[in-house]
Amino acid sequence: MIKKLDNKVAIITGGAGGIGKATAIEFLNEGSDVLLFDLNENDLKNLCQEISSNHLSYYAGDVTSFEDNLRAVEIAKEKFGGLDIFVANAGIEGDVKNLEDYDIEKFDQVMSVNVKGPFLGLKASIPALTNRGGGSFIITSSIAGLSGAPQIGAYATSKHAVIGLMKSAAKECADKNIRVNTVNPSPVETRMMRSLEEGLMPGESEQAKDLMESNIPLGRYGKPEDVAKVMLFLASDDSSFVTGSVYTVDGGSTA
Repeated sequence: MIKKLDNKVAIITGGAGGIGKATAIEFLNEGSDVLLFDLNENDLKNLCQEISSNHLSYYAGDVTSFEDNLRAVEIAKEKFGGLDIFVANAGIEGDVKNLEDYDIEKFDQVMSVNVKGPFLGLKASIPALTNRGGGSFIITSSIAGLSGAPQIGAYATSKHAVIGLMKSAAKECADKNIRVNTVNPSPVETRMMRSLEEGLMPGESEQAKDLMESNIPLGRYGKPEDVAKVMLFLASDDSSFVTGSVYTVDGGSTA
């Protein structure tokens, strides 16, 4: 039986997080080799031991470093023979504060990870994707990239910015057969949401979650697997005519 990602090689940044893990499992199940790229080596080791696949490896590096992005691409080529898919999924939430109280260094950090990271991923991976005859570059944005969001100004700014990066890259890379798209989730059951819930309502995080879920038409947070299945579609040839697009995975939040 032919699988959707047979003979494909993928890099997933933020690979040790909830969405990264779910995407890796989805890709592996569909025949891909996967290199997880994240900052924390212990988390990566533990995850690779948990999944236990000969088609899975990892690289501990910093997505804000061009050299580390290049090294991840080189490792994918050395271990698996090339690169077909790059999922720029690494992201941080920053602080939950009003703009006048927002720390400037924290703002810069959010922009560096969430915007510079995907830019460097593109810069490092385009030659390798081109050498394979094209491929798919997927950026994790957010529904906070589609509308304003009080008290998470840096995060919302960064998630808007990567949509502009994606649209520019999609047009620039089309003649190389490299497709570029974003996935824009609503709240998902991950560590990041626990942090945001506590930041929005300190000491009352459960109430914060209930409030946010009440604003989602389907009545719940997304699961990492919900996002991973859309990542799989965009990584596979099922989306061969899809580029420059924003894919919401939000339970109807932006309807």
